[in-house]
Amino acid sequence: MASRTHAHGPAPRARRPAPDVRRRRLPMRWLLPSLLLVAMLAMLMLRGYVHSEILADHRIQPEAATDKVPDKILDGGPVIDTRGGRTNSLTVPDHRLVLTFDDGPDPTWTPKVLDVLKKHHAHAVFFVTGTMTSRYPELVKRMVEEGHEVGLHTFNHPDLSFQSTKRIDWELSQNQLALAGAAGIRTSLFRPPYSSFADAMDNKSWPVTEYIGTRGYITVVNNTDSEDWQKPGVDRIIRNATPKGGKGAIVLMHDSGGDRHQTVQALDKFVPELQERGYRFQNLTEALDAPSAHTEVTGLELWKGKAWVYLVRASDDVTDVLVVGIAIIGVLVFTRFGMMLLLSALHARRVRRKDFRWGPAPVTEPVSVLVPAYNEAKCIENTVRSLMASEHPVEVLVVDDGSSDGTARIVEDLLLPNVRVVRQHNAGKPAALNRGLANARHDIVVMMDGDTVFEPATVRELVQPFADPSVGAVAGNAKVGNRDSLIGAWQHIEYVMGFNLDRRMYDILGCMPTIPGAVGAFRRSALERVGGMSDDTLAEDTDITMALHRDGWRVVYAEKAHAWTEAPESVQQLWSQRYRWSYGTMQAIWKHRRALVERGPSGRFGRVGLPLVSLFMVLAPLLAPLIDVFLLYGLVFGPTQKTVLAWLGVLAIQAACAAYAFRLDRERMRYLISLPLQQILYRQLMYMVLLQSWITALTGGRLRWQKLRRTGVVEAPGSIPRQRTAQSGNDRRPVA
Repeated sequence: MASRTHAHGPAPRARRPAPDVRRRRLPMRWLLPSLLLVAMLAMLMLRGYVHSEILADHRIQPEAATDKVPDKILDGGPVIDTRGGRTNSLTVPDHRLVLTFDDGPDPTWTPKVLDVLKKHHAHAVFFVTGTMTSRYPELVKRMVEEGHEVGLHTFNHPDLSFQSTKRIDWELSQNQLALAGAAGIRTSLFRPPYSSFADAMDNKSWPVTEYIGTRGYITVVNNTDSEDWQKPGVDRIIRNATPKGGKGAIVLMHDSGGDRHQTVQALDKFVPELQERGYRFQNLTEALDAPSAHTEVTGLELWKGKAWVYLVRASDDVTDVLVVGIAIIGVLVFTRFGMMLLLSALHARRVRRKDFRWGPAPVTEPVSVLVPAYNEAKCIENTVRSLMASEHPVEVLVVDDGSSDGTARIVEDLLLPNVRVVRQHNAGKPAALNRGLANARHDIVVMMDGDTVFEPATVRELVQPFADPSVGAVAGNAKVGNRDSLIGAWQHIEYVMGFNLDRRMYDILGCMPTIPGAVGAFRRSALERVGGMSDDTLAEDTDITMALHRDGWRVVYAEKAHAWTEAPESVQQLWSQRYRWSYGTMQAIWKHRRALVERGPSGRFGRVGLPLVSLFMVLAPLLAPLIDVFLLYGLVFGPTQKTVLAWLGVLAIQAACAAYAFRLDRERMRYLISLPLQQILYRQLMYMVLLQSWITALTGGRLRWQKLRRTGVVEAPGSIPRQRTAQSGNDRRPVA
């Protein structure tokens, strides 16, 4: 965001009734961003859970003793029924095969498996996980519609022998919830993750099998393993899957978990070959001549399942959008950094050449300095005295905009030469500037804020570009004077790095969006051609700058024209200032939108300046929080190391840009020590400010001017010090 003027007196058009102090509500500026952040994090958490990034447990139990497992289970078949206290074991009849597929559904391989089964009129059982079912519900629905059976394989695929009964219930219920949402059914079939043959049951897994039976499930393992997960080749998979002697079998295969092209190819040969040998490929309940394992789900349970599937899909969609957003912000951030570094270097090289001149002769004629002031009693003396030390001849017009604290009287009591006071009723800063312009005597007009001080050389450096007759306005170099506090140091970094590098870049591109109200100069004829200062927006400095570009004037940057301004010293004041800047910038962009389709200088600015301003000053800051959201997500759910390295890489690039900007401005590098903390804390505040500005703009809200509290601590090097009163001994010391 380019630098702005500081908040001025409230114009009558923006006044509102005083709020009812008895009503205490959470401010909208905190409520809406907080709700948006919570919703975003909730969606990321849901995605992390469904993608097994949260609550996933990948431990596998080593083999244990088997002395507590009944012999008839160890020596029995692959179907184990422990419901109602039973301990039964069932075997598939001869010449019947039950193909089972684990870990799906998979968006690539499950459709191919289903196509092969449909081609050969074969049925199978798919033991699906809740995570995959939630993400690809349409495939589970297809399984059921084509006559296959579906069984549970837990939600997150943990080894249940490590889990508590509460976690087991959770895995089963969430798996059923996903199944209900996908296909509108429940199932009584269950296969434990990492299971094998019945004779592999041990003292760790058997208690789980018993507990599963108490929940109403039949446990299905296998007695024929194709070992397709090892990708041994099509022929080997077929040999492994073929039972001996015409016996029936439950065959283990996989339709997910990796590349399954060998499984699909083997299946396409295996099914017809064994069908020719008299085998039937059936569901488990068909093979056992038992009732279907599926139960239709209706009512609330059905709607809960559908809502779950909808939320999972929404979380994936939101995450996809966020990924696109972070890709966009990555491109914008690195593009901006690259452009700033390259173009600011070109600008510095151009204006710092020994033979560089703005025109054939330096500008020496007097200029008028306009100081709009609203309740600036604490600052105005420093401001006026700094102008009296100017190396360039000036007349000073202090336009008192209806102050109630004696601002005008303080200036008049100074009895300084070439200083005039113009009084008006409170009408807002644009009106005050226009009033000053009407009373100015000279053709070049300098504008500054009532809380800003100039160095002796500031005015001289600021007006030299007017030696070029094509220049209509000049932006000076605004600096934070009260940088001795942490929040002041953060703003100092922002001014030097963000604002001044931006101005160099925009100067080279010929589309500078803002002349800062703290330090700017204008050709009077240029202002008169565009109608003077406008109160159409809350960013009159951006508005007038864009108007000058559209009128064909050059707007340039004078790096040596230093102005020391008092930055906000509290979060509340900073929020108020930046909220107005952001909202005013959006208003100015919208006001000058016709430049996009116009011809001539206006069209050039519209097709170069407006897109850059919109991308770098509005869109990029709006998307930038995604960097921090994904940082938090990566720190909590991984990959933590890559996430930290990526964030440190971005921070290193920002630090390099900041160091370069400080070097160009000849500033002390010690302030950059607080840069990491600024990125973590200060940047979040700026995010919320911009978000609220967007909300205000989209909802048609109105924003009023807010006067910032001043302390008057800023003085410029070389200025005439003000005469301290007895009361001023309690003021904070000057920091510039």
